[in-house]
Amino acid sequence: MKWWFKKKYKFYMPGEEIKVNRSFYNYNIEKDPLGSCKARMSWAILGVAAVYLCIAIRTFAVCWSGYNPSSDKKADDDEMPQIMVENPITRADIVDRNGAIIATSLPTVNLYAKPFKVKNKEEAAEKLSELIPDMLYEDILARLNKKTKFVYVKRNLSLAQKYQIYALGIEGLEFENVEKRVYPHKNLFSHILGKTNIDNVGISGIEKNLNERLTTSDVPLKLSIDAGVQDTIRTKLSAAIEKFNAIGGTAILMDVNTGEVLAMLSLPDFDPNLNTVPDEREQFNFATKGLYEPGSVLKIFNAAMGLDSGKISLTDKFDATKPLKLRYNVIKDYRGENRWLDLQEILIHSSNIGSAQIALKVGKKTQQNFLRNLGFFDTLKTFEVTEKAHPNVPRRWGEETTATVAYGYGISLTPLHLISAFSAVVNGGIYHDPTLIKHDETPEGRRVMSEKTSEKMRTLLRGVVVKGSGKRANVAGYEVAGKTGTAQKLVNGRYIDKKVMTSFMATFPVSDPKYALFLMMDEPKASKETFGFATSGWNTVPTAGEIITAIAPQLNVKANYDIDDKRAKMIEAAYSR
Repeated sequence: MKWWFKKKYKFYMPGEEIKVNRSFYNYNIEKDPLGSCKARMSWAILGVAAVYLCIAIRTFAVCWSGYNPSSDKKADDDEMPQIMVENPITRADIVDRNGAIIATSLPTVNLYAKPFKVKNKEEAAEKLSELIPDMLYEDILARLNKKTKFVYVKRNLSLAQKYQIYALGIEGLEFENVEKRVYPHKNLFSHILGKTNIDNVGISGIEKNLNERLTTSDVPLKLSIDAGVQDTIRTKLSAAIEKFNAIGGTAILMDVNTGEVLAMLSLPDFDPNLNTVPDEREQFNFATKGLYEPGSVLKIFNAAMGLDSGKISLTDKFDATKPLKLRYNVIKDYRGENRWLDLQEILIHSSNIGSAQIALKVGKKTQQNFLRNLGFFDTLKTFEVTEKAHPNVPRRWGEETTATVAYGYGISLTPLHLISAFSAVVNGGIYHDPTLIKHDETPEGRRVMSEKTSEKMRTLLRGVVVKGSGKRANVAGYEVAGKTGTAQKLVNGRYIDKKVMTSFMATFPVSDPKYALFLMMDEPKASKETFGFATSGWNTVPTAGEIITAIAPQLNVKANYDIDDKRAKMIEAAYSR
């Protein structure tokens, strides 16, 4: 038998006193088993309470210090320092003058890989190619096979793609939360806004020039642009370019009293949402960077210069009976009147001979000072896009230059230079720096000519639309005034007769000017409808008339047919005498 069965037990007779063993063993086990159980439960409760107290203390410490466990660097985090850099502040929205969003940022993700962690690269590439349709299996595999510790596989994935790839459970693939710039109106504002690169950093237009403003404040940037007006002008200009088979065109609408640009277009344009690189012509902003010799449009400023100098009056007449012979040049008129002309007639018939005589009478110094004061010698530095050009001003300014500049040759300017100066001509003589930012208050400008000169110029320009080459823009009720210009293109140092750039500069309503419109077409073609002519009066002028008819109600410009008809009859009566 086992040894524990050999234990001797003492038996007691009836009435015999029982002797109790007071040992520790017998006390806990035999005498008070319930007390032992209570003691153990107390110790257990005490232990659990201590654990929870530690957790509570640790939780309080984490909350107090702002510690984030997910920010702990793992052993291999040093291999990809790009991911540890904090994302910049959200890029601010850009809105038009009415608050419509024209540029915004949306959340997206970048897929990157640590190639040394991806075990079966062929299988991973095959699965990824099924979920990323715009990437080939070979391209993905090539990235996964790179001998590097970090590589981007695909940027700007949708959230749905992120979850699908995450569900694959492929080790070595990770995601980076980023933002993607989105332009809801596609091409409509491409040359104004520009675009951002794949890292959401501005590379052109406002996005580049105001990159710091857009990345240091989440307050939307409000532009002076009117999205509805911009869309209307683009539709009309696109149709005209197609109709006249031009290779491009430009349009700018400006508030003459503030310098605010309400619309600005350069066609062809591009879609900034696409990652493809636009061709050179599409990404070229002709409105702010396109230098060209404007031709007869410059006669506006030549006439204003003559009047403001005090050396020319409305009643002065100039001999346009024959070409003007200079030392190295002979100046002729296109379809000349072959008679003496006053200032109004010089503008109506667009006389090169008369314009040259005005400039020569005023003098070189006065001409230079006047044009410099209008900003024709400097880059428009305050304008908010990156793409800006410096005017091409003649180095030698002799008699020949004085004469040719008077009718639009010898000096190259951008459309924005022209419309900014034109606004001063018609608004009372105050020059305002052009801007794409909406003003809460009317900005201060600087006087560049007298108010009387401006008033006279409005009358002269109205006559060009009523009686001259601008007749097709004489929209009833809106009192349009302006000047046409057709300039031969300079190609390889030679002027080409059949290649022209046609322009029309207009303001409305002329009795109380509010807006200026500039329109230009690059190499419009003649047709049967234009009777074989490709001059401004046959293409940009009627297009401007259509645009003004469409946008005037959008701008809340009320038609005033009575005043318009009265002015037309007065001018007609004056010329019938």
